[in-house]
Order: sequence, then C-alpha cells, then structure tokens
Amino acid sequence: MMKTRPAPTVIKPDSTRGRRGQTRFIVGAGLVAALALSGCSQGGPPEPKSVAAGTLPGEHIHGISRDPGSGKVNLATHEGLFVLQPDASWLQVGPTVDLMSFSISAPGTFYASGHPGEGVDLPAPVGLIKSTDAGNTWSVLSLGGQSDFHALTASSAGVMGFDGVLRVTADGKNWSEGGLSAEPRALASAPDGSQVLATTDQGLLSSTDGGKTWAPLTSAPPLFLTAWADSKTVVGVTTQGGLAISTDAGLTWKADLATVTSGQALSASRDKAGVLEILVVTDTGVLQSRDEGATLSELKS
Repeated sequence: MMKTRPAPTVIKPDSTRGRRGQTRFIVGAGLVAALALSGCSQGGPPEPKSVAAGTLPGEHIHGISRDPGSGKVNLATHEGLFVLQPDASWLQVGPTVDLMSFSISAPGTFYASGHPGEGVDLPAPVGLIKSTDAGNTWSVLSLGGQSDFHALTASSAGVMGFDGVLRVTADGKNWSEGGLSAEPRALASAPDGSQVLATTDQGLLSSTDGGKTWAPLTSAPPLFLTAWADSKTVVGVTTQGGLAISTDAGLTWKADLATVTSGQALSASRDKAGVLEILVVTDTGVLQSRDEGATLSELKS
C-alpha cells in the first residue's frame, strides 16, 4: 500500500512582531529537518546593506573569521553577516539574522545561532543554522524555536554550543549534554575537535573528551576571548586588555603583547606561508596583527 506523505510544516509570522528576533510564529502539523531561509517573506529579498570603510556594521559584533576558502573576512552582527570588500567597506551577505554566535568549520561552511530579522521566515530563536555557500543561504539543522546559542564553536568533529547548558552534536541534529557547569563567555575548538577551550569566571577550562569533562589550564592568564589558529596555536584577549598566545595548546602562554581595548570578537589563523593572523573587533573597528601579536593595526583587507 502506498503511504501518504505527512503535510510539511508551515511556518509563518502572526501579527505580533518585534525587533531582533521577537517575531512569534504559528507552526502547523509535521516537522522538517531543515528549512531553507529566505530573505523576505513577500516581495523578494531586500537590497543588501553596505557600511562605509572605518565603520562597524552594527552596535555589537558577535563573531569574526576569515573564510579559508575565499579568504574574505566575515563579521557576525545583529543585522546579519557582513563581508569585507576590497575598498574596506562592509557588505551584507544573505538574510538579516541577529547572529548571536558564529563559527566557520571549513571553506564556505558556516554555523550560527540567533534570531530572525523582520520578515525573515525562520523560527525564533533559529536554533542551529548552517550555510554551505559562505552565508548566502542558511538552513535550520535542529533546535529551531528552542535554542539560542550565545557561545558556539565548530570543527571537523562537530558543533558545541551553550544555551544555558552545554550541548554537543556530531551531525548537527542529534545532541548530548556536556559537563561544563560554568557559563562560557566564548568556546573555541581545535580544528579537529580534539580539544575545546572555554573562557569562564573560573578561568580558562579545557576539554579533551568532547565536552564531557573539563579541567582548568592554571598557567593561562585570565581570558574572556580565545581562538585557535591551528592544532597547537591558541590566541586570547585577557581581561586586562591585551593579547596572549600559546603555541603548545594552552599549556604555557606569552602575554606581554599588544594592547586591546574593548574587545568584542576574536579569530586567529595561519596562512599557507605559516604567518599567524589575529583579528580583533573593538568598539571602533577591526584590528589585525601579523607579527605574532606584537602590534595591532587597522584591518584593510
């Protein structure tokens, strides 16, 4: 006997809307595993926003990273994803989603969480969303309407996020709870997922078993942001306002480096020549270091 397919979920906004993810949704019967995100429910997507050079796109930035595929720098903001242009301006890519967390795991492969913008047909909060085309389109993997991850990290081993509890997934759909009790300001995973760091009020914590157990890295300075550049190199911003670098996966640190004021987001990477790049978002712009953290200057490209 031929089976009848269940009706697809219908997600549409009701008459009550609010700014930055306050839209309420009426959900019909059934469930879909992934929902393609469109920029606007009616009339097609709006024109992408552009922000002049020297100006940040939004009041607060929740993530920064250089795509290892395109080489472009991406900013995750309350107004969506913005990409640095050759003239140092910022251009919005994809729909308007209040991106509360953001991580790049591979060329063009992005993960994020947050709230849909006005007119964006997504559950609120969006749960875990993924893009495989560098942020132009997104799909909901899981936890739509349930989770708003304010700390998120992705690696080749999967995704880890904190939405009041630590959650871990290998496939983006099936989750288990981790053993982190302290709320992290930031989560950062080594590229292969073998080690994850969490900046907390208890200091820098490390997990080498997929988030099940955590131990303090007592030699680390007090950090509120941290990022991996490769399997051994970790960069941090200290609570005193300076850069710190470890080249042995967090066991020892060098902290007499450049000064950072009002740090909001951090990323680190090494290019094909092995040069370490550090990107730091402050209240006024994006700074870059390419001399092992000794100095910082305004990012141009």
